[in-house]
Amino acid sequence: MDTVELYLEDAYTRACDTRVSRVDERGIQLECTPFYAQGGGQPGDRGALILRDGRRIEIVATLRDRDSGQVIHVPAAGVETALIGQQIEAAIDWDLRYAHMRCHTCLHLLCALVPYPVTGGSVRAGSGRLDFDVPQPILDKEALTQQLNELIARNAPLSTETISEQELRARPELVRTIEVGPPARQGRVRLVRIEGIDLQPCGGSHLRTTGEIGRARVVKLEKKGRQNRRVEVAIEEP
Repeated sequence: MDTVELYLEDAYTRACDTRVSRVDERGIQLECTPFYAQGGGQPGDRGALILRDGRRIEIVATLRDRDSGQVIHVPAAGVETALIGQQIEAAIDWDLRYAHMRCHTCLHLLCALVPYPVTGGSVRAGSGRLDFDVPQPILDKEALTQQLNELIARNAPLSTETISEQELRARPELVRTIEVGPPARQGRVRLVRIEGIDLQPCGGSHLRTTGEIGRARVVKLEKKGRQNRRVEVAIEEP
């Protein structure tokens, strides 16, 4: 049975009551989870599984099994298979998740400002980067910073929708990444829309509005290859 991933419907879900469905050498699987599994440049969530007797199992990483697609919660220490079937509370480290969400949404705004293919990227707490296939050094740090904050100030709402893989093939302009294909599940591709600004495939967790990002600043423009330009962004503390 596939794990129900609650962030897909509501990225603000911090905890849920659930049941342990499997335990093996890789980690713990749950029937449903608020944890985001590492992927698309966004780190997996950390947090804890809280047993009915009050014991806590600290989760230090959340990964996705490459073959099955299942979400694996990696504990700080080994756990016993006796956990299988137990009711537990799964709770994420919300401060860390929210920092990732602020950064990830900001990088989508950056995508909207730089109309070139994306060759790589990374989401972190407080900062992030995107690499663009730019033919010449035409980007300007101060101009990008100003434009980013103008988009943030719009307080534009975000929403998600899905289209079929066939529909996506008919709309190639939606795909911004070169080396990594859009995440698809059961023939459907999830899109993240920033109203009036951006629409692209994405499996990550995002804010409800751009205004929640706060102030952002482009801190570095770096040449990483003949046509590869890296843009690093810092998210200021609220």
